[in-house]
Amino acid sequence: MKKIFMLLTALMLTLSASAQFEEGKKYAGASLSGFDLSYNGIKELSLGVSGKAGYFAADNLMLLGEVGYQHDGKDASHQFTVGAGGRYYIIQNGIFLGANCKFVHGSGGYNDLMPGVEVGYAFFVSRTVTIEPSLYYQQSFKKHSDYSTIGLNIGFGIYL
Repeated sequence: MKKIFMLLTALMLTLSASAQFEEGKKYAGASLSGFDLSYNGIKELSLGVSGKAGYFAADNLMLLGEVGYQHDGKDASHQFTVGAGGRYYIIQNGIFLGANCKFVHGSGGYNDLMPGVEVGYAFFVSRTVTIEPSLYYQQSFKKHSDYSTIGLNIGFGIYL
């Protein structure tokens, strides 16, 4: 009896998650970069916030827009970012692949264009709210060794 109940529960969670990746659905997400575990050659401490908005143009295919602010402890620099990208949910349980491109404007006249990729998982804590851990890589065109970033990001999302 217990096994049947667990199987039915898992089936219901999968069905409710897949309904969120349909064409026409909307997405809103945010992340705090205090949870952003990353490494690159120039940062020491990294604190910031970003917001995302998305729209499912087709089943499992989401178009995204993003804005953010980042403050790095080393030399008290800061960055503003604006970007666009997309996600493809490869299976109906929430695993996604993403690609994006961000324009970064930093203190001291620093500007950079950073394309990136990510792989993550949308873990549904309710019918519409998710916790979204992801691994990402952002390639810097300005100076690869100092600004290209690989890391782990933990965000929150709402699927409407």
